[in-house]
Amino acid sequence: MSALVRSASIAAPLALLAAYTMLWQGEREQADPVAQSKGEAAAPPIPRQYRALVEMTGQGAAEVTKGQAAQAQNDGLRFARNAIAAAPPFRALGAAGEDRTRALHCLAQAVYYEAATEPESGQRAVAQVVLNRVRHPAFAKTVCGVVYQRFNASVCQFSFVCDGSLARRPVAVLWNRAQRIAAGALEGQVEKSVGTATHYHADYVFPGWAPHLAKLAKIGAHIFYRWPGAWGLPRAFNGRYAGGEHIPAFDASLLASASVPEIDYPPVAALPERRAANDVGGRMDPAKGWKLSIADPSQSGGALGNMLAAQEKTKAVALAADEHAIAKGQP
Repeated sequence: MSALVRSASIAAPLALLAAYTMLWQGEREQADPVAQSKGEAAAPPIPRQYRALVEMTGQGAAEVTKGQAAQAQNDGLRFARNAIAAAPPFRALGAAGEDRTRALHCLAQAVYYEAATEPESGQRAVAQVVLNRVRHPAFAKTVCGVVYQRFNASVCQFSFVCDGSLARRPVAVLWNRAQRIAAGALEGQVEKSVGTATHYHADYVFPGWAPHLAKLAKIGAHIFYRWPGAWGLPRAFNGRYAGGEHIPAFDASLLASASVPEIDYPPVAALPERRAANDVGGRMDPAKGWKLSIADPSQSGGALGNMLAAQEKTKAVALAADEHAIAKGQP
């Protein structure tokens, strides 16, 4: 996923901080260590043979190839030959309640910030990955827990959580679509094209973990993967939804401590005067009684006047020739 791969003004950082804080706190509660760890504790233990792989994918894009080399590597990595097994519908949340409201918000954020410009099937696939993770032993056991997993680490599971993307105000029409897709996924809609996928990344990068997972599908700009072996099959998705959806409180000090960007060019007022004292240079000073006077082109004479006179003479000759031709009956 994009997280796993993917100002000259002094006031700018402060404005960003204010916007970021406002959007982060929109539906958030104060940090609660018990609630924060609840989803983690409900996860089944990770089999020994998969621990190293979980660690590798959790570190994000520590080893990643970009550009044309990445595209070549992505094209060279074959899709899994086995049929894609669809994930079961997710119906752990009721039709209403605080948990559903928060889960919908978190899932819509993932769909929007990860895939707002992707086709709807690609957006549904992102939502499917999040819900697949909720039920898999390797991840948190709530929707918000999955989306915000490692939010306070150097590398998030979803980069938009900690790279400043949340400071961008969503485009209304795209946000509404993300909410609709998220709501459908929470109501049991399944994106069968990605099956039990738990990972994805953009096609212009090639993360080091890609060859170790089973490549399932490519939708839009995203390539989707599942865990290898039995851990990627439906029966392995036996984690129980924990409830107690929690959106971590935003720590404003993370941005407040950021250094103010330096201006790498002098302010306009500080630039030296590069003209002689008696060089007006086209600047008007009304206090000295100066008035702007621009002569009409027809009265200015000179080269412009000569050019206009020549044009008029040419036009007169052409009209005379036309009249002569008409008089003789020529077309």
